[in-house]
Amino acid sequence: MRFNLFKSKQNKQCVAFYNIENLFDIYDDTLKHDSDFLPTADKRWTLKRYKNKLRKIGFAISNIGRKETNAHPAIIGLAEIENEAVLNDLIGSKHLAEYPYSYIHYDSKDERGIDVALLYDNKKFKVLHSEIFEFSFHEDDDIDHTRDILWVKGLFLDEEINFIVNHWPSRRTGNDETEHKRKVAATHVEMVITKIKADKPNAKVIIMGDFNDDPSNESVKQLVNGQGLVNPMETLISIDRGTTVYQGKWNLFDQIIITPNFFERKSKSLRYVKADIYDADFLKQTDGKYKGTPYRTYVGKRYKGGYSDHFPVYIILNKK
Repeated sequence: MRFNLFKSKQNKQCVAFYNIENLFDIYDDTLKHDSDFLPTADKRWTLKRYKNKLRKIGFAISNIGRKETNAHPAIIGLAEIENEAVLNDLIGSKHLAEYPYSYIHYDSKDERGIDVALLYDNKKFKVLHSEIFEFSFHEDDDIDHTRDILWVKGLFLDEEINFIVNHWPSRRTGNDETEHKRKVAATHVEMVITKIKADKPNAKVIIMGDFNDDPSNESVKQLVNGQGLVNPMETLISIDRGTTVYQGKWNLFDQIIITPNFFERKSKSLRYVKADIYDADFLKQTDGKYKGTPYRTYVGKRYKGGYSDHFPVYIILNKK
């Protein structure tokens, strides 16, 4: 029985997404607005704190989906990373160094210098193509650059799969005031999917990211309904569960959306099993007013020493 259980877990693969809350190095980049994350800044972003963050994020990543697969995740989309240097430090950190992780990353024009990236187990995934799609907004004679959309196509256990990694415009200046930006982001993702399907109509696509909108919001519904996608995460949000909290309200901004062909029963094909939020107790605030919410690295300028202000999300795929 134990052998059969282990064997069944070997067939399962975890695909995850994690907004890791401002993974900056400690060095000044004169081309980016990264001055908050320096040892001399009010936040006192020191080498010790940076290394602590790497260790903690690495530990979290290594455990996503482990209950279902008995292994580290095969694919992880990331948001809020500064550059390649922090990615190299992350995959070389204590809890990830033993795994054969590689990554795809491009520097975006985002003013704060925070990008998306795709980590992958290079024994399980072989990159065939990667590309970024830029978009920006013109406001009061200024150009507001945002994070790129990252498309990576590859062979995942010898099956061609497309990954689209997102970090849509934030709600910082208000939901109503910024909603149009996320609808534009949705339109651009639709264009990427159209491009993928023009080459291969039955392409398998996984869209992941911090959408800064819930599954019920117009931008996400536009993407899902417009492309005939399935959002397996829409049932996960509740009054006391989500991936991030704002003013006491849970949101499920972090989502993984898939094409319906992941439900097809085909031999030697990756098939959808389940979706979940990885909200293990060690990722949560343990006491006080915010007990049970994400254990953050910072609250404002106050250092808390936690992981992130978001919980990761993941899906489990099975290949028989």
